[in-house]
Amino acid sequence: MSEVTQFIAVPIDRTDEGFVAGEAFKCASPAAAIERAKGFWKIFGHAGAVALVRAGYPDTQTTVLRRFGSVPDELSF
Repeated sequence: MSEVTQFIAVPIDRTDEGFVAGEAFKCASPAAAIERAKGFWKIFGHAGAVALVRAGYPDTQTTVLRRFGSVPDELSF
């Protein structure tokens, strides 16, 4: 079976309990994921955003492409 690759942008919001990841948005390319994450942060006013790539199935490896704004290191995707 061939490897499955997804490019994803995730907005990050700050709540009373801390940082919370929003709904993931699938993108067509790494550049699109980076631009979407940048838009989540700059245009839509989220506390931060992250662009990442997930590769593999069923075992998934996640690689962060770019972070914008306030994104904690410990946040699980």
